[in-house]
Amino acid sequence: MVRSRLQRVTRRTVLGGLAMLPVVAARSLAATVQPSQARTPPPVTSADQVLNVMEFEALARDILPPAHFGYIATGADDDLTVVRNHDAFSHYEIRARRFVDVSRVDATRNVFGTTWPTPIYLSAVSSQRAFHPDGELGTARAARTRSMLMMLSTVASTAVEPVTEARGAPVWQQLYPTDDWAVTEGIVRRAERAGAPAIVLTVDSMPSRNNETLTRAMRADSRTCTACHINNSHDRLKKAPMFAGLDVSRATTISPPNITPAFLDQLRALVSVKLLVKGVVTGEDAALAVAHGVDGVIVSNHGGRNEETLRATLDCLPEVAAAVGGRVPVLIDGGVRRGTDVFKALALGATAVGIGRPQVWGLAAFGQPGVEAVIDILNRELLQIMRQAGTPALASITRERVIASTWR
Repeated sequence: MVRSRLQRVTRRTVLGGLAMLPVVAARSLAATVQPSQARTPPPVTSADQVLNVMEFEALARDILPPAHFGYIATGADDDLTVVRNHDAFSHYEIRARRFVDVSRVDATRNVFGTTWPTPIYLSAVSSQRAFHPDGELGTARAARTRSMLMMLSTVASTAVEPVTEARGAPVWQQLYPTDDWAVTEGIVRRAERAGAPAIVLTVDSMPSRNNETLTRAMRADSRTCTACHINNSHDRLKKAPMFAGLDVSRATTISPPNITPAFLDQLRALVSVKLLVKGVVTGEDAALAVAHGVDGVIVSNHGGRNEETLRATLDCLPEVAAAVGGRVPVLIDGGVRRGTDVFKALALGATAVGIGRPQVWGLAAFGQPGVEAVIDILNRELLQIMRQAGTPALASITRERVIASTWR
């Protein structure tokens, strides 16, 4: 289907608006076929029948309970930052070069001394058993068959040890610190013992957020929360496996509001592996993070879930990359739905590109094969645009390869 451009509607409906995240406003070319020629497409029964990543969203919406789809779909306030994350990619055009030998195309990327077969990775998504019984284990097995890096959420529904086993290789551990340092230290130590080569501190998830789309979806869901939540509790400190065995009695919140440079120094002294900061959207914070010893920064706004800034992560990327100046890797997530999106992010300075919602759409629709299909589609599309644009290797995807679009 044709990818939509900027959506200027306010999302103030229950599941009608929910079903439109992100909206595909433009119609498929098939819609122009005369009625006498039109045919009802057969139902999709396997992951390999899905043509593009966005089609998995509709499949996930159809199969998931309203509250669970609302949880992954929601943004903050009017959900406009969610929309803009995706739409920003359409504001850049690719300058394709000819007379280049692209008989062989190499998409490998070296990150912290490890060669990835692709610059794409699976970013942290919490509570994946809400989307499929296999949860993070299904995602990890997909990452294993596709040799893809997986980042595990602190509030995953499966702990780091079984996920690492299912992945067959170490995973990066995303970190939500708490307001009790002993709990934060316990999570870091556990992840390091499990072999995690990187801890990813998330700094874009302050307490309290206005997720109206999720709230409406919960009201529309007739089930009781006891079907999914222990003792009808949504308190992730009490139920997330990564907190098991830790005394959380003094911890009152995940992601406390006092994450300062001093906290970053304290965490840097604790973490013995690579330390990245996720949620950086300005050059000032990127420079600060590097000055305090981080090994990498991730440009992210939590998929637009936590704050309605209206700034797409892709638009934040150039200033972050400039501030870092090549001293550490710069990663990005948010709104990636096509291989061309990956290409544009690389051209604007990203070392690697993460996907969040798409992996869960695939998981919800078909379990492990769905996640594998999402990965395969994005990898295939990336290789296609690399060949079409005359870029036989990632190193040739430079800033000169994209220009600001003049078409709206």
